[in-house]
Amino acid sequence: MNRKKKQIKDAQSESFIENCHYLKLMRLPLEYKTIIEQANRSNIGFFEFISRVIGDEAEAARQRSIAYRIKTSKLPQPYKVLEDFDFSFQPTLKKKFIMDLATLNFLQTNESVLFIGNCGTGKSHLARSLALLACHKGYKVYYTTCAAMLADLNTGVYEKTLLKRMRKYVNPPLLLIDEMGHDRLELEITREAHLLFKIIDERYKQNKPLLFTTNVVEQDWAEYLGDPISTQAILDRVFHRSIKVEINGPSFRQHEGSLLQQKYHQ
Repeated sequence: MNRKKKQIKDAQSESFIENCHYLKLMRLPLEYKTIIEQANRSNIGFFEFISRVIGDEAEAARQRSIAYRIKTSKLPQPYKVLEDFDFSFQPTLKKKFIMDLATLNFLQTNESVLFIGNCGTGKSHLARSLALLACHKGYKVYYTTCAAMLADLNTGVYEKTLLKRMRKYVNPPLLLIDEMGHDRLELEITREAHLLFKIIDERYKQNKPLLFTTNVVEQDWAEYLGDPISTQAILDRVFHRSIKVEINGPSFRQHEGSLLQQKYHQ
């Protein structure tokens, strides 16, 4: 190839790559030479060739979108998946029931899912798994513990940024409020029960579902939150359009701890 032809080809390649970047095609500028070689070897038609290229770019875009939603969801790592949940250890929990929830139909009907049970029974695992599935299915999700959310909102009251901070919890199509009652330090701020009510009420009015986990049984919410009036209003909204999942079984952590002790004492 003479110098002039090489310059023309280089200019074409540069222009092609610039156009790919302009169209936000991430895979094509890196792999187009390999793709063309594969197309020549397989002797496919123009339409099939273009279809493959567009299909690959679309899949890459979907994966980037999923990764972005997972990152912005603030879900804790390592991420929880349903495949890792040991249903045999919680025999009172029906696997079919949870797999029905995993279809995410509750999001389409604007219903919430409330997990109630003792510590270590798998509430958070299941809730986080459903939230992760929602990210994969195209929903924007936001994760927070109850303690972190209340502390954040309480700070907003003093800094006069409450409305701005509330948007973080109200705007996402799905909000996961995890571990209500798990952190005893919550008690220092849960007396501000109206802050929790503000989030619950706003999402209720907008028909936006929640995932909620707690080890506080319904009749103890008023004592825990310290405000019977606000608590009743919260309960009315949380339980009105919620699928309740009660897990009354043993603790996974205690079980794993016992197995570890047996391993080293044999």
